[in-house]
Parts: sequence; C-alpha cells; structure tokens
Amino acid sequence: MIGKVRDLVDDVERIAVLRANALGDFIFVLPALDALRASYPHAELVLIGAPWHERLLRDRPGPVDRVLVVPPAPGIRAGGADEPAFSTDSLDRFLADARRERFDIALQMHGGGRNSNPFVAALGARLTAGLRSPDAPPLDRWLRYVYYQPEIVRYLEVAALVGASPTTVVPRLVATDADLAEARAVLGPPDRPRVALHPGASDPRRRWPAERFAEVAARLAADGYEVLVTGTPEERDLADRVVEAARAPVRSLVGELSLGGLIGCYRDCAVVVSNDTGPVHVAAALDTPTVGIFWVGNLINCAVPLRGRHRPIGSWTIHCPECGIDCSRDIYPARPGDGTCTHQVSFVTDVPVVEVLDAVADLVTPYGGVR
Repeated sequence: MIGKVRDLVDDVERIAVLRANALGDFIFVLPALDALRASYPHAELVLIGAPWHERLLRDRPGPVDRVLVVPPAPGIRAGGADEPAFSTDSLDRFLADARRERFDIALQMHGGGRNSNPFVAALGARLTAGLRSPDAPPLDRWLRYVYYQPEIVRYLEVAALVGASPTTVVPRLVATDADLAEARAVLGPPDRPRVALHPGASDPRRRWPAERFAEVAARLAADGYEVLVTGTPEERDLADRVVEAARAPVRSLVGELSLGGLIGCYRDCAVVVSNDTGPVHVAAALDTPTVGIFWVGNLINCAVPLRGRHRPIGSWTIHCPECGIDCSRDIYPARPGDGTCTHQVSFVTDVPVVEVLDAVADLVTPYGGVR
C-alpha cells in the first residue's frame, strides 16, 4: 500500500491533474495517472500541461483523455520562445474556462505548491488535493512535500489522497506506429545492436563530461555497435563535441527527430546511456535498458527502481567542486547572496568510464535481459 489510502470520491465525472513541467517530470507521474484511471474508470482524466504534452499524448494509448494547455505563468509553466510572455489576462481567461469544466477533483502534482496550490484552488473543483511545502497554502487534502522521496512514490501518494490505489510503480509509455515509422525513416531498421548516448541535461550539475561520453562512444563503436548521439537543438554543440572527440563512426541525431521520433528511436535501441534527464526516463518507460548517470541526491529521487534492465550509476560528490558547500542539504533553488551554492558545475565527473562500459556490457549479455 502506498501511504494512507482514502475512500474514493463519489460521483466523479471529471478529474484535472496539474503537471505542466518537463519531460522526465511527466514520466514520473504516469503510475499515479494509471492509478487514477483504474480507480475512476468512467471519469474523464484531464492533464493541465504544456503544448508538448498535447502533441505527445494525441492519439497515444495511455491514461490521459485530454490535455488542457495552460498559458505561461510564474511557478506553473515557463513559456517557449514562440509563445507570448506571461499575461494576467490570459491566465484569468484560462481559469474562467477551466471553472466551466466543473471538475470534481483537481490534483496538484506539480511540486511544493507555493504557486501551484493557489492555481489548483482557482480551478473551482469540488475537491482539491496535492502537496504542500511550508510556504504553500493548503488544499482540501494535502501531504507534506518532503524533498528526498522517490518521485514516482510521491505522486502515487497524492493519488491516494482521493482513494486511488496503485496498479504499478513502473512508468510505461507506448511507442506508436508513427513514432517507429519516423525513426526508421531517418535511421532504417537496426542491423546491429544500436546504442544511443544522451550527453545533455538542462542543469549543468547533472552533466557527465562530453569527453567521457566520447570515450564510451568510441569503445562501443569499436565493439561493433551502431552509436547515436541524441539531444535538443540547444544541445547541438555538445552532441557535436561528443561525435568529434569519439573519432569513430558515431552519428548525431540532433534536429533530425521529433519527440515522437526520439521515442521510436529509443524503442529500437539495445541500450540508452544518458545523464539524469528526460530521455533516460523515457527510455526506461519504453522498457529499453538504460545506463543512467545520477548525482546521489537525484539517484534517491529519480532513478528507476528496477535493476533487471537498468543500471543507474551514482556520483557521491556532495560538496561543490568550486566552493565546497555541502549541497546535499542545499535542496531549494539558490539565489545569489542567500548563502547557498550558485555554481553551475558538474557534480558527476567522478563516475568512471569503465563503470559505464561495464554496465552496458552487463545489459547486453543474456543475463542482462536485453530484448
């Protein structure tokens, strides 16, 4: 049992879930969405998210029935480069439209709640539930937000506040025929074991050095693998550094695949090697074996719990390499002048190349359970 399961709410026709952040964050909440779907099979499950959620989930099997795209708003969703800046009027219009949906339940699965709890309360649902940090207002039902907790379990506990019992602790994502067709149009079907490396991450502290990825790429290419490097358009230079330093037949896919195409690509891979960022969690949700590189705090919160097909490798660096501050307790966003560490340097450089290569080799032996 996950947490204290409350009774189901009566007469529920429509449920809203706020989760408007990044790709990995969405993967973490999938088991909670599955729990809601199983416990409220006849209710419409509406994700309040970003434009990319709507594109990802359109025509994709899964627990979500519909996506409502929330406009950019502080603490809710950062806007994209092609979107208008935050506007109070646009947010007010969104909330007015949402109230007309007459949600029976609105769930905050978006963090500690300082900004998101007032937003969820403003949806006008019959019952609200979610997380609460010390600086956040309460919802009708709430759990204390405690930083160090596996993210999957955290949101299963939120679902349990409205009586939803878990059906799994493993996120699952379906690769559609369109995903596979796009990937194969770019890459062709794999004719030898295919490995994807993802050297990027939005937070520089979670990035293993590009040169280490290049060493892995060179070794795997020499061993006969087809080696691919994936990344966002903003990570093109980083991917190019890996390809150039590898001095081997390694291909960058930056700019060649949509998110759906990336899903199709990962579904055909023997292993995905990545920093702790969205793509490693996507690969794991596809049941593709992964080798993930994690800072120890994120290993606690974010690493997939299964070991039959996944090898998270942890860095035990807790003191900032620049200033020496113990960052295992510095868990909230730092602000200049508040006495916390603001250095954006890698905390995972101590992960050795040989450990990553050994993990890949382990996963592609018969004992590693690769497809």
